[in-house]
Amino acid sequence: MRPNDSKIENTTINPQVSPAMNHGAHEVYDVHEVLSCAVNCMDQYVMMSQHVKDPELRNILDRQYQFMANEYNTLVECFSTGREPAQPTGKYKMQQGNNVTYGLRQSQPKAPMKSPAEINDQRISGQMLSAMKSSAAVKAHAACEVTNPVVRRVLADSIPNCIEMAYELFLWQNKHGYYQVAQLPQADMQQLTHSYAPATATTPLPGQTGTIQ
Repeated sequence: MRPNDSKIENTTINPQVSPAMNHGAHEVYDVHEVLSCAVNCMDQYVMMSQHVKDPELRNILDRQYQFMANEYNTLVECFSTGREPAQPTGKYKMQQGNNVTYGLRQSQPKAPMKSPAEINDQRISGQMLSAMKSSAAVKAHAACEVTNPVVRRVLADSIPNCIEMAYELFLWQNKHGYYQVAQLPQADMQQLTHSYAPATATTPLPGQTGTIQ
């Protein structure tokens, strides 16, 4: 649910179907996958929490976990009832700025861990980032298949939160040199960023009558 919306679309597509049964078969499977992904993601955060050393990363982990738990409860409620949830979808706000450090620096090649003793903040933040990316992808896929308007809106509105949490983790990694951002030569960047022209939508398409509103 959008934070500023006072009401979601009508919750019943077919008045002969109860709200709790207002789901398509494909939707049920997809939302099950979303909820399973959410549980796995929160479980990962719990398992990694005892190993975090950096206070800022620990703060991010705690805030993101609490937000995910609230979103999870909102989705569980509207999925099981088919109705508007008591707690609407919130809007996650990261506490970092948007400063990105560009360029590559010499660093050791990455390799899989050989023992749990190698768990550190770099690996933990990488796991958290991967979990957020996966969550955004699975929610976006499911939202395109959902028939229940309430569940569809809750899923759609939670996707930007996953993106924001992933970006927050990227910024933390980038600041510590764990996620380096390469850039193309300036001439190549200039050519590629200016290689498309704006579209015009003033001419009716073939077979279309009237004007575009």
